[in-house]
Amino acid sequence: MKRVFAFLLLSLFIAGRPVAQAPKSPREYYRLQVFYYTSAQQEQQLDDYLQHALVPALHRLQLQRIGVFKALENDTATEKKIYVLVPFRELQQWTQLDERLQSDRSYLQAAASYHNSANKAGIYNRIETIFLKSFSMAPALQVPQLEGPKAQRVYELRSYESSSEKRFRSKVKMFNEGGEIGIFKRLGFNAVFYGEVLAGKRMPNLMYLTTHANMEARSQNWKNFGKDSAWKQLNAQEAYKENVSHIDVTFLKATPYSDL
Repeated sequence: MKRVFAFLLLSLFIAGRPVAQAPKSPREYYRLQVFYYTSAQQEQQLDDYLQHALVPALHRLQLQRIGVFKALENDTATEKKIYVLVPFRELQQWTQLDERLQSDRSYLQAAASYHNSANKAGIYNRIETIFLKSFSMAPALQVPQLEGPKAQRVYELRSYESSSEKRFRSKVKMFNEGGEIGIFKRLGFNAVFYGEVLAGKRMPNLMYLTTHANMEARSQNWKNFGKDSAWKQLNAQEAYKENVSHIDVTFLKATPYSDL
């Protein structure tokens, strides 16, 4: 009888204690660089630098899942763009990156033509750098799980701007606690990342990148999203009304040497 009583006391004690929660995955940081260029020669030089110098050097520094993309509009645009996405597990990896690259002899040798290009006809026109922190409910960058040729995939980069920091936080919450990330996952959007922009020219804004087998699949995914009952219910909530003031959509294709 005493054993039974002791067991009941122990059960009540355990039941009254808070349940231990699994530790959350640390949130990553992302550097998204946009190289603006004009000529075919610049494009060739940039490809050579990224493929043979920068990406291998990042890999040697144990930085993986590097994404290199070109805008689908490059064929017709006067000023063309290459996007380079680098994930960092810790902020220190970013702050020390340039110093570590400059001490990498293999990198410096492979990047010699990039660093010593002619002053007036440089390899790029300008570089734009956007720095992000991953969402709490999507803490790590994901490699797309898609079958079929990577060359046919469509990567869709979206930037959602808000008219105030309060509305921006509302939209981030809509993705996280509201469940918008879960809806995208269930509908097969193959999101690479979701991130809050910490430094950039369109703030306050968030950005995310999804992947589709081709443009037809992309259109069908968004049709499914628009008629999804969970999305309609979420979008109708008063707490999330008018939290986005402007949306930019950019279609990308991965380079052959991209990890993503």
